[in-house]
Amino acid sequence: MKKADRTKAFIIEKVAPIFNKKGVYGTSLSDMTSATGLTKGAIYGNFGSKDALAMACFEFNLRFLQKGLYKSIAINGNAIDKLSALVTFYQHHYRDVAENGGCPLMNSAIETDDAHPLLKEKVQTTFDLWRKEIITIVIDSQRKMEVSPMVDPSSFANTFIALLEGGILVSKTLNAPEYFNEVTNSLQKFIESNLAQNDHA
Repeated sequence: MKKADRTKAFIIEKVAPIFNKKGVYGTSLSDMTSATGLTKGAIYGNFGSKDALAMACFEFNLRFLQKGLYKSIAINGNAIDKLSALVTFYQHHYRDVAENGGCPLMNSAIETDDAHPLLKEKVQTTFDLWRKEIITIVIDSQRKMEVSPMVDPSSFANTFIALLEGGILVSKTLNAPEYFNEVTNSLQKFIESNLAQNDHA
């Protein structure tokens, strides 16, 4: 890795948690220089602008959650197994997510507006890809007759994401990890009750 690439990686690693906690607006130049020990010129010399750095930090913060998604997709089993594994991943790593400022996807979705069009577009695209991954998981299992054919994959994906993201938001806001456990336990039941085959259908 070249020196310039190492410097960029260092800046992202130090600044990404701050952006996730304070947001693009709330993160000041002094926050960035204090975290990195670098000057304004060194930071912007590597990224050109605050928005460019924010995009890089958003992608960095997402990697951990994407890892959980792709690990869940890769396991053997049907849609119930895969989505239950994803919920379990969040349960096991809730504290890590909370200490890093919460879900970067949700945080950026709340903050982004027309002032940050590129970041807004990135957030929208990421949400859409997440929905499509869940929809594909459900449809694949329906085609194999592993789960109920009665469920609407799109509606299921929307509810799944809303419950998971809402659980993180409320739990972190109230500083109540036990609430997240309650929500995710309910989400596990939602997965099983909606996708399980009905022998009497």
